[in-house]
Amino acid sequence: MKNNFRIIIAKKKLKIADVHDATGISRNTLYGLYKETTKNPDTITIMKICHFLNVTPNDLLVVKEVNDHATTTKQ
Repeated sequence: MKNNFRIIIAKKKLKIADVHDATGISRNTLYGLYKETTKNPDTITIMKICHFLNVTPNDLLVVKEVNDHATTTKQ
């Protein structure tokens, strides 16, 4: 899942360690979000991050549009 975590913490001049210290979320989880390798982040994790960063889940997460044409096959 695409997210704006990297952008938001950069704008707020924060480090992953700052988010970890304030939320208790593991650094591995935060690095996964930062590098966008986390596919399905836990709802509680997202809410903790949003609360700390003072953003909404819509600000943090980006929903990727599904292209219906990608699932059709050529004949």
